[in-house]
Amino acid sequence: MTDAADLFYPEPRFLQAGDRALTVEIANAIDPGVSDRVAAIDQAIAGAEIDGVVETIPTYRSVQVVYDPGRIRARALVARLREVIPLEATAPAERRRWLFPVCYGGDHGMDLKVVADAHGITTEEVVALHSGSEYRVYMIGFAPGFSYLGGLPEGLHTPRRENPRTLTPASSVSIGGVQAAISSMPVPSGWHMLGRTPARTFDPRREQPFLLRTGDHVRFQPIDADEFARLDGLAEAGELIADSEPIQ
Repeated sequence: MTDAADLFYPEPRFLQAGDRALTVEIANAIDPGVSDRVAAIDQAIAGAEIDGVVETIPTYRSVQVVYDPGRIRARALVARLREVIPLEATAPAERRRWLFPVCYGGDHGMDLKVVADAHGITTEEVVALHSGSEYRVYMIGFAPGFSYLGGLPEGLHTPRRENPRTLTPASSVSIGGVQAAISSMPVPSGWHMLGRTPARTFDPRREQPFLLRTGDHVRFQPIDADEFARLDGLAEAGELIADSEPIQ
């Protein structure tokens, strides 16, 4: 078995990504410990408030740093990043555990029975497995607020659909391969839709439009269609819906 420490490079790799971005790559695999350090690096860069840095984009094993070359050059940025990036593998200083209500099956989760049949279990067992696990937000991408989640139980690992849908609804809760996901807006998708949450992971009306951050944890709570409709109305009016608590 590979030791977790062996996943990390001896020191971060700084890779030029065009003329306005650097990729800070720290490891060679997807791993919870790697994800923790990615989130910690992202928070450290944000806290340093480096002049010329426009935004950071944390991913599975790297952080992309977008910068304005008119304000800071790549060499100076690398030097500054070396000063602020944590040298030791560490967890992010701030992260939260979220609880999302989900209406499974029916029109909200068109692939629930497909997944159940694929694994020779009942739809109730799929819901129990999916909602009984805790997930890690590995990355936000593809669409604003689209959340890639690790931690899908092995009993639900399912190849993606052979024929992707050209459009799936916003707030879909789905699985594909070894991952789970929460979508933020209508998008094409080859993932299997298990349900929908009334919570909005992306809402430009909020002071913080993105609900989830890399390093956060997620759990799901089954609700029925009537409760979904009620909560969806509240979410449309601007209420948060999803509950959260700090992870110590």
